[in-house]
Amino acid sequence: MAEARGRSAPTIRLVAFLRAINVGGHNVTMEELRAHFKALGFKRVETFIASGNVIFETPSADATALERKIEGHLRKSLGYEVRTFIRTESELVAIARYRPFDEAQLRSARAFNVAFLAEPVKVAAKKSLMTLKTEIDDFHVHGREAYWLCRKKQSESMFFKVGFERILGARVTVRGMNTVVRLAARYAGSAAGG
Repeated sequence: MAEARGRSAPTIRLVAFLRAINVGGHNVTMEELRAHFKALGFKRVETFIASGNVIFETPSADATALERKIEGHLRKSLGYEVRTFIRTESELVAIARYRPFDEAQLRSARAFNVAFLAEPVKVAAKKSLMTLKTEIDDFHVHGREAYWLCRKKQSESMFFKVGFERILGARVTVRGMNTVVRLAARYAGSAAGG
C-alpha cells in the first residue's frame, strides 16, 4: 500500500500554444516561461522557438481547466492576458498531417498558417471567413483550427489587416504550419509514426 502511494500518477504530454508572447512589446524569455510552467507543478517542461509554444507533462487530461490555470497564473505573474490553447500529442499530429489544401495550392503559397481556437468554429463565423477568399487568400476550417493560405506576403493581404479574431469573433493564436509540423515531429514523433 505504501509502495502504491509512493508512485507518481501517470502523466500525459501536452502542448500549450500561448497568445501574446514576444509580440506587441510583451517580451518573456523562454527560461522565464519554463519557470512559470514549473511553478504550476508541470513536469518535463520545454519550449519550442520563442513564440509561446510550451511542451509539458501533467497527470490531468482536463485541457479546459489547465488552460484556465495557466492563463490565471500568467496574468498574475506577467500583468496581462495570455490566452492558452492546449492540444494533446495526438491532436498535434492530426493537425500536422491534415491537408486543408491540395499540393498545387500549397506550392503556390508564400505563407500557410493555422489559428488555434478554444472551441470549434461556429457556422456563421466560418461563413464570414469564407467570404474573404480571394486570389491571394484561401481559408479552411476544421474543428478548433482555422487555416489560412496566403499566396503573397502576408502584409500584402487585406486579411492581414483584419485578422482571425475579428472575423471569427473569438480569441486565437496563430502559428506557421512549418512550426506545427516541426513540433509534431520533435515531440510526438512516436505518435506520428517515427
